[in-house]
Amino acid sequence: MALEHLINEKVKMIEISGIRKFFNLVSDIEGMVSLTIGQPDFDTPEHIKAAGISAIEQNHTSYTHNAGLLPLREAACKYMAEKYGLTYDPASEAIVTVGASQAIDITLRTILSEGDEVILPGPVYPGYEPLIRLSGGNPIYADISSNKFRMSAEVIEQHLTDRTKCIILPYPSNPTGVSLTEEELSEIAELVRGKDIFILADEIYSEIVYGHKHKSIAKYLKEQTIVINGLSKSHSMTGWRIGLLFAPAAITKHIIKVHQYNVSCASSISQHAAYEALTNGKNDAADMTRVYRERRDYAFRRLSEMNLSTVNPDGAFYFFVKIPDYITHSSFEFAIDLAKRGKVAVVPGSAFSSFGEGFFRMSYACSMDMLKEGLDRMEEYLKNYK
Repeated sequence: MALEHLINEKVKMIEISGIRKFFNLVSDIEGMVSLTIGQPDFDTPEHIKAAGISAIEQNHTSYTHNAGLLPLREAACKYMAEKYGLTYDPASEAIVTVGASQAIDITLRTILSEGDEVILPGPVYPGYEPLIRLSGGNPIYADISSNKFRMSAEVIEQHLTDRTKCIILPYPSNPTGVSLTEEELSEIAELVRGKDIFILADEIYSEIVYGHKHKSIAKYLKEQTIVINGLSKSHSMTGWRIGLLFAPAAITKHIIKVHQYNVSCASSISQHAAYEALTNGKNDAADMTRVYRERRDYAFRRLSEMNLSTVNPDGAFYFFVKIPDYITHSSFEFAIDLAKRGKVAVVPGSAFSSFGEGFFRMSYACSMDMLKEGLDRMEEYLKNYK
């Protein structure tokens, strides 16, 4: 007897990520060059891997404190202070999570009640909306496609209601690579200050920035901000699943309850590797970022030569590119055709909400050779399309 009719209606409503849907459709095409992946193409640094191996050999394989090893939380708080000028108490204001995704999940489940509204930019990474809905909230998209993909106090103010509970600021941005300036962050902080509204600042790409240092809105509005970070992007540790959550103790004392019943604690082995990353490897991202910047500069030049319009990203490792006006297909149809006829895969903009329609996301977290080949194929495809 099939029991699908008994499944939680909220779960029925959500769908598999549009990124994953598209990847599954084109993954079997022979000879494909993929510019879709949002994962660093670097190996985890050797000294971090050695720390993980050592943790196994020394039998550090039992449960840890629910919030994570205290030395790791101390290292994480010191890292945030040195890098971004943010001060947190490791004993009460930091939680080690199973990746940034779990940190976002437990945050939303802690702060949202049925019918609460969450303002988030559109286009945006597709992982937020399902978690908002599963927590009983309603996502409210703020169209930033005509604002150079930048959330601003003016844009946010247009969407504030008496049901607004949270604003998500995911910067540097996936899919656009855009960061916010100190002035923009300060203005948002002043708009929200004193209101019964949380800021969820997803800063997982904070170490991958070009020409400036990352700034966090927590610098201006710590008491209302929950900062999400982690090691997946900065230290190429996606599979280790280590996220970091920072917030005032009055907030974390409730988030830790959801975290405890959700996963107990993050992997003990990964935590020991993370300690190495945040101490001896605290600047590991610098060399990777230099390479990403070279790829960004090359790709921006090539895209410009193809007359493709895009914002030159100052963070992360993505371009969000406008599909030429002479192509009348939807972004999904365009991406499928490019994959089949051009043998290069990009992600359709519609995967990042309806406000991404008319664009595609291209990742440069791949080798320079693959990037060159992919852009060569894209250029040939567009020439033939005309």
